[in-house]
Amino acid sequence: MSESQNKYDSSLINDDLAPIEQEKRTWGTWNYAALWISMSLCIPTYTMASSMINNGMNWWQAVLTIFLGNAIVLVPMLLNGHAGAKYGIPFPVFARASFGTKGANIPAMLRAIVACGWFGIQTWIGGESLYHLIRAWVPSLEEIDTASLFPQLIPMLCFMLFWLLNMYIIYKGVDSIKKLLVFKAIFLPIAAVALFCWAIIAAKGLGPILSEPSKFTNSKSFFKFFFPALTAVVGFWATLSLNIPDFTRYAKSQRAHYKGQAIGLPPSMTLFAFVGVVVTSASAIIYGSPEWDPVKLASHFTSKLMVSFAMIGIIISTLATNIAANMVSPANDFSNLSPQKISFRLGGYITGIIVVLIFPWKLYSDPHGYIFTWLIAYSSLLGPIGGIMIADYYFIRRKILSLDELYSHSGKYFYKNGFNAKAIIALLAGVLPNVPGFLVIVKVLHSNSVPAWIADLYNYAWFVGFFVSGFVYWLLMKRR
Repeated sequence: MSESQNKYDSSLINDDLAPIEQEKRTWGTWNYAALWISMSLCIPTYTMASSMINNGMNWWQAVLTIFLGNAIVLVPMLLNGHAGAKYGIPFPVFARASFGTKGANIPAMLRAIVACGWFGIQTWIGGESLYHLIRAWVPSLEEIDTASLFPQLIPMLCFMLFWLLNMYIIYKGVDSIKKLLVFKAIFLPIAAVALFCWAIIAAKGLGPILSEPSKFTNSKSFFKFFFPALTAVVGFWATLSLNIPDFTRYAKSQRAHYKGQAIGLPPSMTLFAFVGVVVTSASAIIYGSPEWDPVKLASHFTSKLMVSFAMIGIIISTLATNIAANMVSPANDFSNLSPQKISFRLGGYITGIIVVLIFPWKLYSDPHGYIFTWLIAYSSLLGPIGGIMIADYYFIRRKILSLDELYSHSGKYFYKNGFNAKAIIALLAGVLPNVPGFLVIVKVLHSNSVPAWIADLYNYAWFVGFFVSGFVYWLLMKRR
């Protein structure tokens, strides 16, 4: 622990959670733009867009939905990022202002579990790619079975091998993936352009692809899918909209991260999603049905060398994305539970163990479940947290925090026994309206057992949670 940290409560601080000093905040506009371009260029971005085509949208409907969702989620991203840039604090510390010095572990753990889910999905994509690399040279191997509780032995071994590779990177330290991030920054744009060109050539021009009609026969059926899809897009980055202080704490100024995020997030997500939309639409023309998973799509190529090149590229790029985007956040969150006992590395190991236990191949097994069961479900947990934090920072505290008291159990953020009961009540108020709809989606409840308007709230889960929790929190705190 540094000398400047001695004035803080040792149970609330370590080197990873301490505020960043002003002279060490060196990130400028283009650092943030590059960060978002790098994080946006990933397989789940592609599959989110392609799953919309698979569920019936045409190309412009899917692209517009992606753009709107990212423009919306950019707003809480910028709002929450302000505290990180102003005070140099990470998300778990920022959450102490609204939830309490101990209560901050509640949003931190909710966010960590979601990040573990993404870590698992990316790890499965890496393992799946490794299996298809082997299968390109041993064609007698069968397709992966994700309908069962567990995949077959060899795909499972490929998953565990890729998982071990991730754990080794955590052991070596995050700095060890710098070269992989550079590779990803070069490979994925080239691969995206190559796939785009292949789709146009194989489908005999862009015209047939863009003329593929929507499968929705009327506006009612379209909007029934559009709003859940929009919520899913917002939910896609709902984790980062909370923990963005983990990155903005390094900003030279507020302007640097504002401009960088606005330049980097919506355009890069929309452009890469457009590639996914075009390629998926082309696959429907070429193969008779749309293929939403790029790993499976690449496995259709007849050239063994082309399949091998694609799979090796996906494996390396996924490894870089997984560590940078999905491991840093939960490792910090687990460290926040007990800063003196849980290091960043141990937090990463805990993340890895949880990944295996959530069966990520089931989360990723079909496009409908990917949107309705995964993306929307976790947005119903994270939307309320975002609403509470923004209401607290902007409307209750007017952007003024006591930095020293964020690291003290005897300050105003200790509330009662370290927990702000009003934040917990507001969190429950935002989550509960979405529970019936979720239980209907996962078939725990029959659709007839819940009034339709209540079940339909789940389609707007992030929005419902964000505004309900934010308003309830503001109301309760104003009455104190």
